[in-house]
Amino acid sequence: MEIEIATIGGYEEVGRQMTAVRAGDDVVVFDMGLNLSQVLIHDNVETEQMHSLDLIDMGAIPDDRVMSDLEGDVKAIVPTHGHLDHIGAISKLAHRYDAPIVATPFTIELVRQQIEGENKFNVNNDLVKMSAGETMSIGERVDLEFVNVTHSIIDAINPVLHTPEGAIVYGLDKRMDHTPVIGDPIDMKRFREIGREGNGVLAYIEDCTNAGRKGRTPSESVARRHLRDVMTSIEDYDGGIVATTFSSHIARVTSLVEFAKDIGRQPVLLGRSMEKYSGTAERLGFVDFPDDVGMYGHRKSVDRTFKRIMNEGKEDYLPIVTGHQGEPRAMLTRMGRGETPFELDDGDKVIFSARVIPEPTNEGQRYQSEKLLKMQGARIYDDIHVSGHLREEGHYTMLQALQPKHIIPAHQDLKGFSPYVDLAESQGYALGRDLHVTRNGNMIQLVD
Repeated sequence: MEIEIATIGGYEEVGRQMTAVRAGDDVVVFDMGLNLSQVLIHDNVETEQMHSLDLIDMGAIPDDRVMSDLEGDVKAIVPTHGHLDHIGAISKLAHRYDAPIVATPFTIELVRQQIEGENKFNVNNDLVKMSAGETMSIGERVDLEFVNVTHSIIDAINPVLHTPEGAIVYGLDKRMDHTPVIGDPIDMKRFREIGREGNGVLAYIEDCTNAGRKGRTPSESVARRHLRDVMTSIEDYDGGIVATTFSSHIARVTSLVEFAKDIGRQPVLLGRSMEKYSGTAERLGFVDFPDDVGMYGHRKSVDRTFKRIMNEGKEDYLPIVTGHQGEPRAMLTRMGRGETPFELDDGDKVIFSARVIPEPTNEGQRYQSEKLLKMQGARIYDDIHVSGHLREEGHYTMLQALQPKHIIPAHQDLKGFSPYVDLAESQGYALGRDLHVTRNGNMIQLVD
């Protein structure tokens, strides 16, 4: 069976992920993501109103026109998890393909919301839920399997395409967490089985984000202990405490809510994306927040909540807000600019339970946000976080488990690929032979 891989997006940057695998006449597309930094550098861009071609020209979504070079029919669109760099282009591109979107329940719900918010295209693809551990047929000789992984969002999977020539493992994004705060541990047992079944693993497409960092990525339970320690240390502070994290990081939001209660403060979730992700997770039964935890996304509702906090006393509340990357329109950035009724006083605490995404736009925005907060007297608690991506030892473990015949580094630019290339070569792979460094828009023929 001919096996061909189109590396469409995410092979020159962190963002706008999209990869297509052709097995015979059947094509499966993995991810359709947005490169948010390419949007944020423009003022007041509303992607919902924009045409896909304009977003492609902007470098914001994958240029999927290379798909016309694949001689087969798309049978499924498979987003791995609900982060925008993996699902943010579905509302712009999926309607071009007569294929269902197949994803885990939480991811499918986020995709549905993304499609409902689209104003330019009608996206009528069927939405099919499939949980980790399940398999579905793709054509007559190919099967799609979901393997549970742990990441900085719940309900993440690595999809595996089983072909007569061996398995194609799409390895974006994960960390090796054996003690997660929410959900099951990464299913390393299944990965080891896949590596030894039938013809083994023909190709492994791997996220290289932290390949240059030594050691292993800590568990979310480590971040939880760190966060508990910080919040307990300021338990007696009688002024304002504000926290921010990735709104999609449901495990971290859950910890913040719990620890706010522990130190005698009322948690309240503020910001559109905070309301969206946490509300969806609670509605689907992934979390059970206390009944008195408010979630407010609309700006007027947020400002009314801020007024109530100021009237009743900042010392009684913990606002958990959007804006950890310094996004211009996010809650924390507005607070730093003095554009909300919440007044920061000298000595108030701001907890960043997130790291800056290592990309110039984010780094610049985060620097500006912190500067504005400090000018109002805020004290910054930084980097209370663990990454959602594998470090060096996790990569060694995955290669040992899967023993792939071919490796394709992804989720980085060429500079970001180099540590993973060194790592793979130390394990006997050779650049240009079975280690394929590629660019957006390229084709890799694995089996003729």
